[in-house]
Amino acid sequence: MTTPTAARPTARAYVVWLVALAAYAVAVFHRGSLGVAGVQAQERFSAGASAVSLFLVLQLAVYAALQVPVGVALDRFGSRRLILAGALTMAAGQALLALATDVPTAAAARVLVGAGDAMTFVSVLRVIGFWFPGRTVPLITQLTGMLGQLGQVVAAYPLVALLHGTSWERTFLGAAAVGVLVAVLVLVALRDAPAGTEPAAPAGLAAVRRSLTLTWQEPGTRIGLYTHLVTQFSGTAFALLWGYPFLVVGQGLSPAAAASLLTVLVVVAILVGPLLGRLCGRWPLRRSVLVFAILGATAGVWTVVLLWPGRAPLPLLVLLVVVLGTNGPGSMIGFDFARTWNPAERQGSASGVVNVGGFLASLLTILAIGAVLDVLTPGASTDYSLDAFRAAFAVQYVFWAVGLVGVLRHRRELRARLAGDGVVLTPLRVAVGARLRGSADH
Repeated sequence: MTTPTAARPTARAYVVWLVALAAYAVAVFHRGSLGVAGVQAQERFSAGASAVSLFLVLQLAVYAALQVPVGVALDRFGSRRLILAGALTMAAGQALLALATDVPTAAAARVLVGAGDAMTFVSVLRVIGFWFPGRTVPLITQLTGMLGQLGQVVAAYPLVALLHGTSWERTFLGAAAVGVLVAVLVLVALRDAPAGTEPAAPAGLAAVRRSLTLTWQEPGTRIGLYTHLVTQFSGTAFALLWGYPFLVVGQGLSPAAAASLLTVLVVVAILVGPLLGRLCGRWPLRRSVLVFAILGATAGVWTVVLLWPGRAPLPLLVLLVVVLGTNGPGSMIGFDFARTWNPAERQGSASGVVNVGGFLASLLTILAIGAVLDVLTPGASTDYSLDAFRAAFAVQYVFWAVGLVGVLRHRRELRARLAGDGVVLTPLRVAVGARLRGSADH
C-alpha cells in the first residue's frame, strides 16, 4: 500500500491505533500468563522445571519461526485479518490450557498462543505505518511497545489473584474470553489503512525470495537482529517465566512482593520507551551507544545479584528489575535500525527478521535455565536452591557475548559504508555538544 501523506495524524488514526494497541496488550497478557503460574503448572501437570520451560520454549519457537511467513502474509491479507486470526488463535490456546491435564495437551495450548502472538505485533506495526505520517511513526511505535506491556501487569495482578482465588480452569477460561472480546473489537473497529489507500499487488514467490535475500544481506537488518537479541532476552526470560520463581523460591519474597517487582519492570519500560525513542531521533548515528549501555547495565547488575552472598537485599532486587525494565525498550532500537537501513518495500520482512533475534535467544535462555535447575534439583521438586538459580541464570552470559559480537561486527560494516559516503563520525562528546547547539549529528 501507499503510505499516508497527511502532515498530522487524524482522530480516526488514533482510534485505530488504540484498537490495535489493545490487541497487542492482550497478546502480551496471553504470552506472560504462564510465567506467573509456573509453580502451579508444575503441580497441575506433575512436571519438572524443564517440562514447564518446554511450554514456553515451544510458544516462543513458534513465534520466532512464524515471523517471516507472517510478514509475507501481511502483504497478501492485511493487518486486520491477521490480528483477528491471532486473537482467536490465542483464545483457543488459553481455553485448551484451561482444560489440559497432561503435558502434551498443555504444550499444544502454548503452541497456539505462540502462533497467535506471532501474528500480532508486526501487524500492529504495519497499521501504524499506514495510519501515521513518517515523522511520528518512531514515537508511536515506542509507545505501542511499551503500553502493550500493560498486558503483563494484568498477568501479574488480576490473573494471579484469580488463580489463587478460584481455579486453574476458571482462570484460563477467563483469559480465553478476553481474547474473544478483543477479536470482536478488532472486527468492528480496526481497518488496515485510511480510506482511498490503494493496496499494492501481491508479490510473486520469486519476488518474495529476492526481497528476503536482500533484507538479510543488509547489515542494517542484521545489526537490528543482534540488537534485539542482546537487549531483549534477559528481561523476557525473567518476566515470562523464571523471574517469579526466582524471586519467591530463590530470594524468599512473598508472592505479592514478587508480583509488585514484576509490575515495576513494566512501569520502568513504559517510562523509558519514549525517552529512548527521543534519543534515537536526536542522535540516530549513536543508537549503538544506547545498546551498549543497556547491555552493560543488565550484565552488571545480574553479576552483582548472582555473586551476592546469600539472598540479595530488596533494594538490589529493585535495581535488578529497574534495569531489566530497559530491555524491552532497548530491543525496539533493533526495529529502528531495520527501518532506516531498508527501503519501504522491505520494511515488513526486515521487521520480521529483527523480531526473531530476541525471541530466539529468549526461548533458548528459558530452556537452558530450566535444564540447569533440573540437573541441580533432585526429582520433580520445585524447591530450588539459591545456588541452583545462580548457576541457571549464569547461562545468560553466553547470549550476551553472542549479541555483543554481532552488534560490533555489523556496526563496523555500517560505519565503513558511512565513511565511504563521506559521513564523518565525530567523538560522541562533540556530537552531543553539536546537537545541543542545533547542528547535525555527524
